[in-house]
Amino acid sequence: MDHLVIPPLVKWTLGALGAAAVVHWVVKEVRRVNGELDQAKARVRVTDRKVYPTLRRDPRTGEYRVR
Repeated sequence: MDHLVIPPLVKWTLGALGAAAVVHWVVKEVRRVNGELDQAKARVRVTDRKVYPTLRRDPRTGEYRVR
């Protein structure tokens, strides 16, 4: 029975190419997700300011109150 013999250099090369492909895919996905999060943050910032008032600390009681 013939066994397929792959030289170690070919194994390392295939492993490196596979790892590079995975890293490329991960970087692309991270950039895509960060872009979506940046767009969502921009939308939330604009609406948040109108909905929620600013809280200030009351120096006398130490509690936060709406001003």
